[in-house]
Amino acid sequence: MKILIRQATIIDEQSPFNGLIKDILVEKDQIIAIADHIKESADQIIESPDLLVSVGWVDTFAHFCDPGIEYKETLETGSEAAAAGGFTHVFVLPNTDPVVDNKSQVSYIVQNSYSLPVSIHPIGAITKKIEGKDLAEMYDMNNNGAIAFSDGLSPVQTAGLFLKALLYVKAFDGVLIQVPIDKSIGSGGLINEGIISTQLGLPGIPAISEETIIKRDIDLARYTDSKLHITGISTATSIELITEAKKEGLNISCSVTPYQLHFCDEDLVNYDTNLKLNPPLRTRKDMLALQKAVKEGWIDCIASNHLPQNWDNKICEFEYAKSGMIGLQTSYPAVNSILPELSSEQIVALFSTNARKIFDLPATNINVGSKAELSLFSRNGTTTLTAGNNKSKSINSAFLEKELKGKVLGILHKGKIITN
Repeated sequence: MKILIRQATIIDEQSPFNGLIKDILVEKDQIIAIADHIKESADQIIESPDLLVSVGWVDTFAHFCDPGIEYKETLETGSEAAAAGGFTHVFVLPNTDPVVDNKSQVSYIVQNSYSLPVSIHPIGAITKKIEGKDLAEMYDMNNNGAIAFSDGLSPVQTAGLFLKALLYVKAFDGVLIQVPIDKSIGSGGLINEGIISTQLGLPGIPAISEETIIKRDIDLARYTDSKLHITGISTATSIELITEAKKEGLNISCSVTPYQLHFCDEDLVNYDTNLKLNPPLRTRKDMLALQKAVKEGWIDCIASNHLPQNWDNKICEFEYAKSGMIGLQTSYPAVNSILPELSSEQIVALFSTNARKIFDLPATNINVGSKAELSLFSRNGTTTLTAGNNKSKSINSAFLEKELKGKVLGILHKGKIITN
């Protein structure tokens, strides 16, 4: 099967065609021609105004709930949402039932994703059953396809155990992913502790609950000289801590969520349970600091933190609602809407190339003879997530029915084209 992409601007700093408008001809899973105009016939033609093409995007933190929690999401529905969002690779959380804490569970995800439109990479648990007591079989999981290691939604709380994990993964140059939450601080909180929580009469989660764990983990990463990725950061101080660690030369990277860039605690005045998140939405000052850090290049990746919740867990009193928001289909337009000043090169770095370097994904570029793994998008189109076009099994999104600037046109991966 031949696929022709017409008049697309190539955004790939590793390509000799970077910044140029070209036709791209793909046969099976390989780029066979790039030229100003390709007249050769093709089975499928992709063309659109303002079409941009980059190496396939990577989402580093998403929950597909499979196995065991398939009523919220499955590998199939999660991969469909990812493809619609422009992603060719997705890292999935180990917080399933059973937990992904051994090579058998890693193999289950790897084998069951072969036929899906995106490449799904399991994140292995750091501790057995994600109980925070004993280290899991990370070496075996790495050999069977685990991309990184994290206890996901239940971040490791014990410093000594996390230190052992950082040392353990050095044997195979692995990466630990940590959500910065100290559960002993503000454990009963529902939103950010501050003026808004006081006005709404809701118990707060103080910023120090995040910053304390980041300080600790930076110290441990410095001591072990290991690789640490901190995901979902939400405060200005967190950015300062990570920025200083980077300047020091530590192997530390970080990601933010699109919703942390788009919303702040002021948006909770209507008690929207879709905005009940953990880490929570912080102050407007924090939100603006996150935006500034993205523009200045201190943030490495955009992570969707795609966390499906079923109807019963969101259509209820705020106190009883579970945290989380789906985000794969709205990640790119949400970022493009709130930060239109980002260059297309910056967008691609945040969504693709930085994650590929951090987690050592196979290198590829847009050139003749290269593997065709592409994301197709527009800066000027629009996206509106609706119940009709939502691919996820769940629909817990604060972006529902909101028009966002920017549109994903599709992906080309595994020899197949998926278009929106």
